[in-house]
Amino acid sequence: MRVLLIDDHALFRIGLQELLERRGIDVIAALGDCQEGIERAHTDQPDVVLLDLRMPDMNGIDVLQELRRRDLQMPIVMLTTSREEKDVINSLQYGAQGYLLKDMEPDELITALHEIVAGNSVVAKELMGILAKAVQGESECSPVQDAFTDLTPREREILCHLAAGQSNKLIARNLGISDGTVKLHVKAILRKLDVHSRVEAAVIAVEHNLCPRD
Repeated sequence: MRVLLIDDHALFRIGLQELLERRGIDVIAALGDCQEGIERAHTDQPDVVLLDLRMPDMNGIDVLQELRRRDLQMPIVMLTTSREEKDVINSLQYGAQGYLLKDMEPDELITALHEIVAGNSVVAKELMGILAKAVQGESECSPVQDAFTDLTPREREILCHLAAGQSNKLIARNLGISDGTVKLHVKAILRKLDVHSRVEAAVIAVEHNLCPRD
């Protein structure tokens, strides 16, 4: 995995670079300058961009938008201290595949990065409630409860695993079924709930208390 890190805090940037490299991840550049980071993303085409949100010259949303304007399709992940609803929602709306917190455990960060590079969207579990609140008005006006009744028991089970942030491979292992079967169920879940991403489905499940908590 080739990672580009853009963060203006030198101590954090250097520390994270060392952490990732100790885990066998290739950090192609760790930069504090946003414009330089944009150019490196364009020229080096990393597998994933890790992007701080609060920076002096350009904020993370500005960088995210510029990368998307340049039609760069690699996953972009916000790695920040902000738990503000508007930051989470804006990041996802402008095309981020992940929104992670700087105080998360290293193993959780590594797992999340692998999930994102594999094509999944990942939001820190602590922020699922914020996402649920943000979509509450929309979901109350939509026939979500009726959609839930259309889910099979297996689809409901898989939806709860999605809400827990699990990947297809982990769900398959936990349920004793194949990855392909999980993918088919996930497609059916998204269609029945009329959403476009795993994150949206997970938010709806959390908001409607569909899944029992341990």
